Amino acid sequence: MNETFDFVVVGSGGGAFSAALAMRAAGKSVVILEKLDKVGGTTAVSGGVMWIPNNRYMREAGVSDSRAQAIEYMDAVIEDGEDTPGTSHERRVKYVDSSVEMLEFLVSQGLRFRRVPSWPDYYPGPGESVPGRTVVSELFDLNQLGEWKERLQPGFLPLAAYLEEAMQLANMKRNWAGKKALFTVLGRTIGNRLRGRNLATAGQALQGQMLHKALAAGVDVRTGAGVQELVEENGRVTGVKISKDGKDWLIGATLGVLVNAGGFSRNQQLRDQYIPETSAEWTLTAAGDTGEMLLEGQRHGAALAQMDQRIGNPMTFLPDGKPAIVHGDMAKPHSIVVDQNAQRYMSEAASYVEVGKSILSHQANAPAIPSWLVFDSQFIDTYMLAGSMPGSKKPKEWTESGFLKSAASIEELAAQCELDPAALAATVDRFNGFAKAGKDEDFGRGSHVYHGWLGDPLNEQAPTLGAVEQGPFYAIKVYPGDVSTFGGMLTDCDARVLREDGSVIEGLYATGTSTASVMGKNAPGAGASIGPSVTWGYVAAQHALAAAP
Repeated sequence: MNETFDFVVVGSGGGAFSAALAMRAAGKSVVILEKLDKVGGTTAVSGGVMWIPNNRYMREAGVSDSRAQAIEYMDAVIEDGEDTPGTSHERRVKYVDSSVEMLEFLVSQGLRFRRVPSWPDYYPGPGESVPGRTVVSELFDLNQLGEWKERLQPGFLPLAAYLEEAMQLANMKRNWAGKKALFTVLGRTIGNRLRGRNLATAGQALQGQMLHKALAAGVDVRTGAGVQELVEENGRVTGVKISKDGKDWLIGATLGVLVNAGGFSRNQQLRDQYIPETSAEWTLTAAGDTGEMLLEGQRHGAALAQMDQRIGNPMTFLPDGKPAIVHGDMAKPHSIVVDQNAQRYMSEAASYVEVGKSILSHQANAPAIPSWLVFDSQFIDTYMLAGSMPGSKKPKEWTESGFLKSAASIEELAAQCELDPAALAATVDRFNGFAKAGKDEDFGRGSHVYHGWLGDPLNEQAPTLGAVEQGPFYAIKVYPGDVSTFGGMLTDCDARVLREDGSVIEGLYATGTSTASVMGKNAPGAGASIGPSVTWGYVAAQHALAAAP
């Protein structure tokens, strides 16, 4: 080996930093190797939400939860099966216990968190939490990072706003809460800029805090250091090989190697193999989400599992080619989603994971990629659309490019979308009947509290069901996008990578979307990807420390 550390981490997602901080707290040396020129991974460009049951912030807010309640909920909504070996009752119990322990550890290291006041669990079932189990980072001043500020992945929300404030901004013309959120965010942004602070939110704040504490703790963080190979000796992974100055460079790991290098959302070849009918262009993951560490793990005997799963999130593509998430748009009243036969085929207000699965499964029976989000003037005047503020005045290129279709009647709109006019009119009429009756007889839209939360909470009588009846009428295309894949190396309750026969690859750990998720095929609530990533990273470090000579 050219150099040796106690613990080597491949990738720089949330789990990389929780593991590194745990190692440094125990006095061990650790290096984080990131192949890109910026650290933070997809966690940094995401909402940065962690699903952590029975957490301290719930107790502080007087929100009821318990270990037993969380386990009961996970067992109820996550299916066990031969095709989901990444999840089991034992792993779910381990997650519930370890996520709380991990959070307390990070707080002890000086990281600051809070809960989103309202973010319901996604599925009805025993043990579900209506207030929600979400934990997010406090706002973080990026200027604390010094020269590392420019080496952190940019966030998706360039505002000094908490997530719930950002959600309220769309209502600034409808209620005082929206106006208050606007004034609060503007005041905070201006005030902090005058004080020389640059506040980040969401995933960038989380990873900014993590990076700041890791550097202060003495973690060696390196960019442009992509791992080419895992080094194995006598059946144990003992290090990694990277390229340094054009030459092979071997880095030893006395306690273990942790892979937190993301999934394969940006690898079209792996998509074609495991998730056909999807495109590497339909993702919001960081550029490094290319899956080579999954293949490298497999080369050393690692079992890959749940590779057909992903964290879907419906999106559209603006005229400039940039993707825009439309999951929340789809749940708003006065809108529906139809396939190319002009038929509805799902609850538009279901979770993003369920919507993504619905589009792909329906594609097997009818053309659904792309689908169409169809809505009326009530919708466009009241709600955001593809990231734009409410109102019918949209960028000129939206209509000139054909991105936004509009017509005086449903039949004319159908013709523009190359849909059958009579079929679309019949579908709209059927949905309007459900909307006026207050019950979606076909797909149960509006039947769960999460549907209303995602829709229009200000519309207490019909937060997601609203007739599509006032012209002009509009439509945009919807694609089955994603924010990551959800399959990878199979791991045990200690985050150790397993072979096909269930034996352990000694010295090799994995977390995040480099693994087959403990959530199986579902996301029980917001943060079902980042929460496990940070948790299993911490678990891996604790196991490696306990197993150390």
